[in-house]
Amino acid sequence: MIVEGGECGAFFRAFDWSGTSLGPYEHWPSELRTLTSVMLGSLQPMLIVWGPDQITLYNDGYAQMCGDRHPAAFGHPFRELWYDIWDQVDPIISAAYAGQGTSMDDIEFTMHRRGYPEETHFSFSYTPVRDPWGTVLGMFCACSEITAEVLMRREQQTMRERFMQVFELSQGGIAMLSGENHVFDYANEEYYSMIGDRDIIGKTVAEAVSEVVRQGYIEILDTVYQTGETYVARDVPIELNRGPAGEKQNRIIDFAYQPMRNPDGRIGGILVQARDVTELRAEEKHREMLSHELGHRLKNQLAMVQAIASQTLRSAPDLQTARRTLADRIGVLAYAHDAVIRGGNGSSKVGDLVAQMMALHDDPSEPRISIGGPNMKIGSRPSLSLSLILHELATNALKHGALSCPEGRVVLSWGIAGEHADRFHLRWRENGGPPVAQPVSESSGTRLIKAGLAGTADCRIELVYAPEGFHFSLSAELDGFQQEH
Repeated sequence: MIVEGGECGAFFRAFDWSGTSLGPYEHWPSELRTLTSVMLGSLQPMLIVWGPDQITLYNDGYAQMCGDRHPAAFGHPFRELWYDIWDQVDPIISAAYAGQGTSMDDIEFTMHRRGYPEETHFSFSYTPVRDPWGTVLGMFCACSEITAEVLMRREQQTMRERFMQVFELSQGGIAMLSGENHVFDYANEEYYSMIGDRDIIGKTVAEAVSEVVRQGYIEILDTVYQTGETYVARDVPIELNRGPAGEKQNRIIDFAYQPMRNPDGRIGGILVQARDVTELRAEEKHREMLSHELGHRLKNQLAMVQAIASQTLRSAPDLQTARRTLADRIGVLAYAHDAVIRGGNGSSKVGDLVAQMMALHDDPSEPRISIGGPNMKIGSRPSLSLSLILHELATNALKHGALSCPEGRVVLSWGIAGEHADRFHLRWRENGGPPVAQPVSESSGTRLIKAGLAGTADCRIELVYAPEGFHFSLSAELDGFQQEH
């Protein structure tokens, strides 16, 4: 008789086996006795299903998996224990009784063993038990419940996927490097966009982004890996082969290299965080220049008012007309100044900007600026730039150029140009004024003009100081010129 086996061993000894198809213990076959002794003496969950009635025996480890159905299930048919999942269990137990063993690393059940449905997972092996003549007498099972492990792995996978989603949604480029040779394990879309469309996963940084080797970045990565100290740098110029044909481009990058440690505390890789700030820095520089230009324009306001007053008084037939005309023109000046301060009012029309400049700098009774071009749309950012350029050109013409003398004239024209009608083109031509010479130094107004139109990717400027008169031309790609920002 069994003399050990914990709680299930006590159940076994107290159970009236004569009332089952197994009969009294002393009549059991040696195979069943041996397996029962092994099962009850084991710490691993084990199960025996025996005879035609599939009587169930199990140890303390398996009893824990039975939930509220233990101890009632002990010594009873296997189907009574797992009636709620019998459609899944029956094929496996039937195969065992047919002499075919089954082993699974993970099988999922929805059990009601504690009175409510719960997802469970098990690893097990069903082994047929035969007598010396090969007849299957029953089935022996060693198993383990792995529900907690499966759910933990799933939670960890969910967390990894969430982290990956965070990385993908990041506004900056993120890459993970492993090992002392800095092999790419992961990179988000922003990182790919920054370095160009390359095959980098599984390759070292030196192989995948070879142009950074001569620029000293491998040495920085080596230092971070060896010392464990984070490296942070801002506004770093870097040359990248990122165009469609791998052409070189100069970019400005903010980046950080942070060491990643293994569970044992040793450094196993580096987290790369990078952000391409090339356009941002260019925009900041442009805004700084515009701010400087605002200061420049403020200094010219008194001179502008004086020029407007002189021109108005010279051409007005009487004092009342002069007063009204002067008030109107100073109002236009104030409106133009407010528009510059506000940075534009959304999309505008080129003709409106030209009309604003004309109202301020030309006399409608004796116009000296000839204009021609469509009243086409212009986005808010290039609108501000174009307004400043037009006013700067007109101011310079009034102070030094064609409009500084009565005979001088200006021809202003604009429209769509280019082989594919995909560019905006504007020309300013002065004639009849004093002789023109190349300036010795470059003023802030000239720098403003040369800066071109904000918000356009390809803006070309030409200034020609011809003796007969100053010529200016501007050409910009049409999409950026008309895009809302």
